[in-house]
Amino acid sequence: MKSSTKTVVERGAATRDHFSRQVAGVDAIEIKATVADHQVEEALTRFNLTVDNDEERYIYFFDTPDLDLFKAGMIARARRIVGDEHDSTVKFRPVVPTEVSATWRAFDGFKLEADASESGVTKSASLTMPVAKGLIKQVVAGEQPVGKLFTKDQEDFLSAIGQQHIDYDTLRVMGPLQAHRWKFEDAACPWPITAELWKRQDGARLMELSIKAPVVQAAVAIAGFMAFLAEIGAEHDLEQQTKTRWALEHHATLLRAPVAG
Repeated sequence: MKSSTKTVVERGAATRDHFSRQVAGVDAIEIKATVADHQVEEALTRFNLTVDNDEERYIYFFDTPDLDLFKAGMIARARRIVGDEHDSTVKFRPVVPTEVSATWRAFDGFKLEADASESGVTKSASLTMPVAKGLIKQVVAGEQPVGKLFTKDQEDFLSAIGQQHIDYDTLRVMGPLQAHRWKFEDAACPWPITAELWKRQDGARLMELSIKAPVVQAAVAIAGFMAFLAEIGAEHDLEQQTKTRWALEHHATLLRAPVAG
């Protein structure tokens, strides 16, 4: 019995060490799981999530029809948040946290974090800046160039983090995605939960449940959150797509489709 107990303890310590190495240098870890489409309504009902208690957003991505940015590890995004400040974000992934200069921490919109699921951990760095109200709509309508949504600091950020440069003139608007976002607590889960429901223009939906935890809790948070989802009967989306890939690939397909007539 003692030998068996020791083995379990050693295995647990090895798991913690493994995750500690994976998330070293990041500020926080976010554990995510997508919910199968046929269970979305059940999840909304269980957690009492309605359009009356959500935060409504409209999300736009910018990329080429061949997704050149995404393939190079870059994401360019803008968000209209109903009743709140609008913003734009540039993100690069994966990154090595120790190679990201500490000077970027002076920016309120800077994040260095890890996204985790049962399939692994991806570390990313991003910089978000406010956008004047009305500007996103002007860009989408073609009245302003895409580059107007992003600042010189964001361009310098991508150059410094990923040695990448965006040619905004090559980018196309992808969206909007209508998004509903909720933050809530559940007695069966020790971490606050964030739920996001994204809707594409073709009516398809993707729901993501996530928690954030300190990096020292990485291993236990991943195991605990997945156990919570299993306990409440949530069936994982077997493809475990990220919201970004799900949105980008759909819109890229539309852009590449031949024009009728």
